[in-house]
Amino acid sequence: MTLFTLKPAAAAALIGLTFTGLFSPAWAQIQDYEFQLVKNEIKPGSAVEIAVRLVDKRSGKLVPDAVIFAQRVDMAPDGMEMMAEPIEALPSVEPGIYRFKAQIPMAGGWRLSLGAKLQGETDSLENKLEFKAVP
Repeated sequence: MTLFTLKPAAAAALIGLTFTGLFSPAWAQIQDYEFQLVKNEIKPGSAVEIAVRLVDKRSGKLVPDAVIFAQRVDMAPDGMEMMAEPIEALPSVEPGIYRFKAQIPMAGGWRLSLGAKLQGETDSLENKLEFKAVP
């Protein structure tokens, strides 16, 4: 019967590799990202611009190149979720800032719902952001 033995240097290397894996920084998860409104109040109108930033919550840095696949704006905060208005994505002028043009016909509470895919992430990010339209 052959007994497998390790030399002390090899044993130390194996132990080091094991602990390095245990204490390395965790990979990002989709919960580490969020959309944030640039402004919480806007003026009502037929072509209102709504800007959001996509932030890595761990570092506070903006995240560019997300693919927005869902967007909706409605009056859910005022109990009128069925009152949805047209919204369209606009070209980005700054990395990590995403802009939309929407019809916001009246003052009140509004909700912007976004769905996005981020580079390197398998899950999708979904956020609901509330803002006020004030005359």
